[in-house]
Amino acid sequence: MSNQALSEKEIKAELQKLDGWEYEDDGLNLALTFDDFRAAISFIVRLSFEAEELGHHPEIVNVYNNVDIRLTTHDAGDKVTGKDIELARRIDNLEM
Repeated sequence: MSNQALSEKEIKAELQKLDGWEYEDDGLNLALTFDDFRAAISFIVRLSFEAEELGHHPEIVNVYNNVDIRLTTHDAGDKVTGKDIELARRIDNLEM
């Protein structure tokens, strides 16, 4: 996984392979809604294991059953890199 910022063209190509992600303000963003708070927090905990394994941590906002995730790589000037794409893939593979 590269720490090199991806071009907008590369990001858009990768977005075609991801479920529900959007590219906005130099980051990958995903908004999820769960049945309740417990389900939302459970998802965040499972996500934390993937993030920790990659050594790459997302911005997460949780309000009741809503979870908003933003991925950027701070070491690359807060741009999208291969690390963000890989974490987005892993997040997509988590059971909701």
